[in-house]
Amino acid sequence: MATSDPHTALERVDYDRVQHAAYAKARALPAASIRHYMETFARHLPARRPLTVVDLGSGTGRFTPALADAFGGPVWGVEPAAAMRQAAEADATHPRVTYLAGEAAAIPLPDASVDVVLMFLSFHHVPDQAAGAAEIFRVVQPGGRVILRSTFRERIPDHWWRGFFPRSHAVEEAMFFSEAEARALFEAAGFSTVEVVHDEVPFEGDIEDAVARLKLRAVSTFEHMTDQELDEGFARIDAALAEGAIEEKSTYGDFIVFERPMETQKTTR
Repeated sequence: MATSDPHTALERVDYDRVQHAAYAKARALPAASIRHYMETFARHLPARRPLTVVDLGSGTGRFTPALADAFGGPVWGVEPAAAMRQAAEADATHPRVTYLAGEAAAIPLPDASVDVVLMFLSFHHVPDQAAGAAEIFRVVQPGGRVILRSTFRERIPDHWWRGFFPRSHAVEEAMFFSEAEARALFEAAGFSTVEVVHDEVPFEGDIEDAVARLKLRAVSTFEHMTDQELDEGFARIDAALAEGAIEEKSTYGDFIVFERPMETQKTTR
């Protein structure tokens, strides 16, 4: 594990090295949670169907097929990590989904070719975020929208596991941008901010299953902590679970909606 100081730049997470092997299982969401997100996002997108969607940083395809079902597609899952993309191609298929090698700063699609770009807890991994925002602007058609689903520095959720890993909050303060920083970045690329949404997502499922999945360590926060910190944290979780002392907590599903403005028509005199 990396040992970066949380007040300095963090090392980039290499999803081809470890995370891909357990990510799909560790980060799986109940069907009700997937449905919640699709219904919530739909309220901030054009009502017409179908919508062409890019799932940017699609990983193992956790949301990609659901986007096709919800919005019609085609849906392009754009993912830089080959091993994550291969897992998606094997286990998250859909007739209107195609997975592509690419990243935020290099999206392999034509100009103004998509209605929606979703980034679900992925944009903080982008090395050059200004270049990424500019490239997203390029592929979104005028009137199209971007949903940036992220943790924001001033609203780091108090996950049920947070207290077992005392330094995790500081790590995430270094990992994530603020809402104001995100808005400034995308507005500089040409987008307008439509809305900032603070969404609360209730705990779903069984706590023992949640503990088992967390032990797969497919959480990018953990990549910036030491093995000793993680081992001690999981020992505390095991003790609390045995005592029935883990508190189930809701989390945040915050996101920002951006829009590429309609192009002003030129008039001739």
